[in-house]
Order: sequence, then structure tokens, then C-alpha cells
Amino acid sequence: MQAYATLTATFARLGALEDASGILGWDTQTQMPDGASDTRGEQLAVLSVLAHEILTDPRNAERFDAAEAEGQLGLWERANLREMRRAYAHASAVPGDLVAAASRAATRCEMIWREARRDSDFARLRPHLEEVLRLRRLVGEAKGAALGLDAYDALLDGYDPGMRRARIDPIFAELRAVLPDLVAAVRERQAAEPSPLPLPGPFPVEVQREIGLRLMRAVGFDFARGRLDVSLHPFCGGATDDVRITTRYDEASATGALMGVLHETGHALYEQGRPSAWRHQPVGQARGMSLHESQSLLVEMQACRSAEFCAFLAPTLRHAFGGEGPAWDAENLHRLYTRVEPGFIRVDADEVTYPAHILLRYRLETAMIAGDLTVADLPGAFNDGMKELLGLTVPDDRHGCLQDIHWPGGSFGYFPTYTLGALAAAQLFKAACAAHPGIRPGLAAGDFSQLRGWLQENVHARASLMETDELLIAATGQPLGAQDFLAHLRRRYLGAQG
Repeated sequence: MQAYATLTATFARLGALEDASGILGWDTQTQMPDGASDTRGEQLAVLSVLAHEILTDPRNAERFDAAEAEGQLGLWERANLREMRRAYAHASAVPGDLVAAASRAATRCEMIWREARRDSDFARLRPHLEEVLRLRRLVGEAKGAALGLDAYDALLDGYDPGMRRARIDPIFAELRAVLPDLVAAVRERQAAEPSPLPLPGPFPVEVQREIGLRLMRAVGFDFARGRLDVSLHPFCGGATDDVRITTRYDEASATGALMGVLHETGHALYEQGRPSAWRHQPVGQARGMSLHESQSLLVEMQACRSAEFCAFLAPTLRHAFGGEGPAWDAENLHRLYTRVEPGFIRVDADEVTYPAHILLRYRLETAMIAGDLTVADLPGAFNDGMKELLGLTVPDDRHGCLQDIHWPGGSFGYFPTYTLGALAAAQLFKAACAAHPGIRPGLAAGDFSQLRGWLQENVHARASLMETDELLIAATGQPLGAQDFLAHLRRRYLGAQG
């Protein structure tokens, strides 16, 4: 199996380069001084070009065919070869100079975004975002020509292999049709109930951090292979066996940072749980961003906003912050964590209104890639969409189109995976609880072992062995859909049975 062995060695080298880029990317968002942005952009561009050159070596195409002809490939090896071909098809479609230019532009634009967001100054970002969009459109067109896709589907495929707008649009149309009445019904019900009492602060950052670390341990984060830091935009990154998550703190509120930590810990469990024998091969990577988001949302939304988990968390918070009175009771904490109210900031949104944020961003980014929406018109289109979908008047661009890092960083095609992940999370959590009735009682004791074990067996350890729907069917009995997610919302927020 000489050809296959050569390919595995090649992709192991690529994995090492990707890990190096991952650590540099983490440093860019957490520790790097602003004055180093141009140099860092060049470093990341060089690594991108090196990886691109290794991957697009024409001999690899010959090796794929030779490896197939060699035979003797087992289940994992055949899946690995499939994923190698997928990576090669994406990379070989894009010229190296375009890869470098897109990388440099995104790094530069990210740094400008930090200043523009802080000052609510879209004009400062606009020319840089226009350049990022121009280059990402070229990347999408090049990949689309090679893969037989339009530009947006080609970019989407890079984040969620096999996913297409034709699959997303009916699901999102169902959500768009159902959510307005659902949000209204939930808010009417909550208005008739006692309002949650705010937790009295302040909440020292160091105490918040210590609670976050404690919760990460409870969920199952391995601190021998990861760490927690601070960034402007929470994320999970780093490298193989060096998983780095971040959150952001607010001394006036403890709830946001803790849920941010739990969200990113869900991502980290997936990364830390990938099969060790395949860590440096394509088949050992996570199965796309929809499933990755399912893991973070399953931990944060399905498990850690449940009444059971709040029964565990409430005394922990009361003790840590010296709280007194009914505001610190589990019932009140659960009301706080399940309060539904339209808001401007996506990452702070409740799980009922959150999909509206994604519906808007999906609509805008598909229009931008298609050339139907210019960057100059983005703020107005964003604000109009917030008014239409959530009934909100955006006060400034900091609370509008400047709030997310994704477009400045070139991540066009990423946004739909958030809501697709929420749908998958509902399916997976339902199946896990059906298989292990002790999961919910365990959450009340801060015990995630049964849930973590089920996810490890049915999601994490399978990595990219299967396509997304294959994995979901194997784990839950059905392909990705909105039914279980909507049923979950009706149970949690409207008291529906079933």
C-alpha cells in the first residue's frame, strides 16, 4: 500500500502546518499586539501557501487512483481516502497566489474590524471588507467551477461537506414560517409568569473564571490538552491535543461568560474526543461545522440551560458570589437562562430568537457572494432585516453588522451551520436521553459522564468516518431536520408534551 502510505505521510505534514496556523490564529485573537498584525498576516499567508503547495502537488491525484487500485483498504482507510480527495478538490481549484491574497486580506481586515467595532465605524472597515469579499467570491467561483457548484455552495462545502442551499432553504423556510408565532406565544406566556430576578453583582472576573474552570472540568474538558483564555469574540481553536477556548467577561453580569465557556467547551470535547489513531488524517477531523455547532449547542442549550443543570449551578453561584435571597434559587436561575427577548447581539440571543439572527446573516451573505448586495449597502440591509425578523431598530453598527468577526475573517458560508447545529443538537440530545434515562438526573448533580460517553461513542469517535446525515441517522434514526428542535422549544418554553 505504498501510494496510500505516501498520502498519509503527506496529510500528516499538512496537519502539522494547520496546527501551527491554529496556534498563530489563537494568538492573533488573544495575545498579539496590534502592531504585529501585518507580520502575522504574512506568517499565516506563508503557512497557507505551503499547505496549498503540498496538497495540490499533481502527484497526489495519481496517488489517489493508485491507492484505490492497491485495494486492501479498510473502512477507515476508504473514508480517509474520500476525505483526502475532497480536500484536494477544494485546494487544487484555487491558485496559490489567490490563497495568499485571501489570507492576508482576512488577517488585515480582522484587525481593522476590532477598531471599527469598538468605535461603531463601518466606514473604516468598508474598503477592507470589500477586498475580503472580492477575494472570497473569486475563491468560491474557482472552487465552484471545479466542483460543479455555484460560488456560495462551494464556500459552504468548505465548512459543511455535502451541505447545499437546496437543502438549507426548505429547513430555513420552515423555521421562518413557525418562529414568529412561536416567539410571540413564548413571550406572552412568560409575561404572565413572575419575571426573573436579576442576580445582584458585581461579579469579579477572577471568580467568574474559577467557576468557568470548575464547570469545564465537570463537563469533561481535559486541561492537560487545553486551556481557557479571553478574546473579543469567544471561540474554540488551537491545535491537535492543544485545544484553546476563550470567553469574554462582564463584571456586571455573570451569566453570559459562563454560558460562553460551556458553549466553547462543547466544541472542545469534540476536538479532544476525536479518535487518536486518526488525529492527523482527514478522516480524523470533525465532520463539518454543523455537527461541531451541534456539540457546543447541545452542551450549552440542551444540557446547561435545563432545569436539572440549574439545580446544580444555582448553589455553586450562590456560594462563589456570596449571594443571598430568592434571586439565587434554581428556579429563578432557570427563568434567567430561558428568558426569551429579542436582542441585537447574536451571541447573547436566547435559543428561540437565535435562528432569526442566522436567517438574516444567511440571506445577506448569499446576496453578497452572488453580487446582489454591496458592502456599502450592508449596514442598511442588516438593519432592515433586524426590524423585519425581530422588530428591533438597530441603534448603531456596533450593534448591527459590525458585531461578528466572520465576514471580516472571510468566513462566508459559515453562518448557516449555527442553526443547522441547533437542529442536530436537539436530535442528538433526544436520542442520548432515550438511550440513557440517567442523563437528566445526572445533570442535576453536575455529572456529565453518561452524556459525554454517549456523544463520544456516537459523534466524537466517529470523526469524519461518515457523511453528516449518515452519522445522524446512525445516532438518532433520522437525517437532519427541524422537527425535534421545534418540539424541544415547545416543551421547554410552552410546556408542550411529547
